[in-house]
Formats: sequence, structure tokens, C-alpha cells
Amino acid sequence: MAEKFEFGLDTFGDVTIAPDGKPLTHAQVIRNVIDEAVLADQVGIDAFGVGEHHRPDFAVSAPEVVLAAIAARTRRIALGSAVTVLSSDDPIRVFERFSTLNAVSEGRAEVTLGRGSFTESFPLFGYDLADYELLFEDKLDLFAALVRSEAVTWQGRTRPPLKNQRVFPPVDHGPLRVWVGVGVSPESVVRAARYDFPLALAIIGGDPARFRPFVDLYHRAFAQLGRPAQPVAVHSPGYVALTDEQARDEYWQGFKGMHDRIGAERGWPPMTRAAFDREVEGGALHVGSPETVARKIVETAKALGIVRFDLKYSAGTLAHDKLMRCIELYGTKVIPMVRELLAPELVAEA
Repeated sequence: MAEKFEFGLDTFGDVTIAPDGKPLTHAQVIRNVIDEAVLADQVGIDAFGVGEHHRPDFAVSAPEVVLAAIAARTRRIALGSAVTVLSSDDPIRVFERFSTLNAVSEGRAEVTLGRGSFTESFPLFGYDLADYELLFEDKLDLFAALVRSEAVTWQGRTRPPLKNQRVFPPVDHGPLRVWVGVGVSPESVVRAARYDFPLALAIIGGDPARFRPFVDLYHRAFAQLGRPAQPVAVHSPGYVALTDEQARDEYWQGFKGMHDRIGAERGWPPMTRAAFDREVEGGALHVGSPETVARKIVETAKALGIVRFDLKYSAGTLAHDKLMRCIELYGTKVIPMVRELLAPELVAEA
């Protein structure tokens, strides 16, 4: 288990807007993400995660390259993916890239493996969506073998077998930290326990407390396996400004645009301001002043027994300067408040 409660930031590299209202180029967004991570390191945030997408509204398709650039400009912050879509990638190449990042960052690399909430990568890289479950199960099995042995002998269903195969570079700062990202799939929760990987719950809607059965299931799975449970983290969207009103007003437009754009693809109704406000007040959105966001993180932490909270701070076209201010407030105001408000026994368990 972690020695202390951890605080992270996640971004998908959402394409933001310039002061003139026009979208920034993907290249500029990537450079801005690097600057955001540098600030996160400076204000004491524990971890920074970059998502992988292959669509026009997100700029980052190769998180490891962006993370390597961040590693060169930071000193202490952990660097990981949020998430790596393992189903449409090669587990050996993923391991090699993150092992290389671990070398560049002197042991600060971590990876979150998931199936992804978007499916653009499957046709892009020549995979059949009919194999969605099979691909993830098979590739996670191989990745687990790579993490735990320098010479791998493995046989699966989606690629040729390996016999006493070594993969380079080896991880030279202890084992690579691996999380399994899960949305609403009990099977994925049990699978993470079976492979003895920490669990990262993506809570993007509804009361976070409703995910407690997933945490309990995870712990029961470990008990049945006769092993101590691994840590649990939460990834949730949010935004910090000086006041509650300012935070809601600034976050609303970018969040609604992103929600409605994705919703049009998935059959969701457009988001109303009333629905947004309800999600802020009683749902997954950790939006508000430092005090409000700190209290909500504490509620989430206590309800679920987690050891880490990752704030997904980017939201559609919300501008870079506002994201930078959010990061500064999160590091300098929210995190100290949460540490003070958390029960001592929770911190001790973490």
C-alpha cells in the first residue's frame, strides 16, 4: 500500500481555444500540456497522467512521448497514462515504451491499462471490435508476465507464443507500477485482482459512493485469492477556481461542449445547466472553490477507502490559462486542505 494519500492530475489533451476564440493546433495543445505538468510538479502534486486518444478533439495519441518530454523538465512527479488502450496496442511495445520512460524519469513511470472509452483505435490499427474482450484479456495476461519476469514464456490466443523471451530495456528502478483502469465492469474489477494489479476507478457520473460495491468486490476477490488487496484510486473530472460560482461558470461551457459532442455519437441528450449543477452538487464533478473541492475529495476518499485521487482537470475547450490556475490552486490550496481534513486512520491506512 502507498505510504500516504496521493493526489494526481489527469488530462486527455483536450483541444482548447486561444484568446481569439479559435481552436489551438494539436501541436500547441501538446506543448501546453507539458507546461501544465511542469507546474503540477512545482506545486507538489504527486502524479500526472496523460490519456491516449485518436480523434480530432484530443491532441495526444502518443502519451509516452509527451511524458518523456515532461520527465526532462520535472524532478519528482510520477508520470503515467490515463489510460493506455492495451487492446489495440502491442503489450511488448507498451512495456518497452514505459520501461524507457522509467529510465528517462529515474523511476517515476507508471502505466494505467484499460480498454478505453472510445473505439477509434481498433479500426485505425486493424483490430476487430468483435474481439474487444478477448484482446484485452489476452494482452493483459501477456503484460502481467512481462512485468513479473525478465525472461517470458507465454502462450495466448491473439499472437504467436513466446519462449524464454527477454524484453529491453529492463526496468531498473524496481517493478513498473501498473494500474488497471475500470469503468462499470465487475468482470474488469475481478480481473485486476486476479492479476494482482492496483485498481483505478473512472467515476465520471453519479454519486461516487455508488461505486463502493466495486471496491468491496475487489477486496473479496483478493480475499478469495488469499492475497492482501492492492490500492484503489479514483479518477474523476473537476476544476478549481477562487469561488464556487466562478468555477461552475468557467467549467460549464467547456464541459457541456465536450459532453454534447461525445453524446451526439452515443445517443445522450444535450446537457442542461440544471443537470450540470446537480452533478456538481451530488455527482462526480469535483468543481468549485478550493474548500468545496477539498471537502468533496474527502467525501469520495472516505466513502470508497481509496489511497489516491486523480482530478481530470481538462474539459473540452477550457483555456490553458484557466487550467494553469486550476493546477496551482489544486496543489497549493486543495491538497493541504484534504490532508488536514482526512481522518488520521485513513491516512495511516494509505
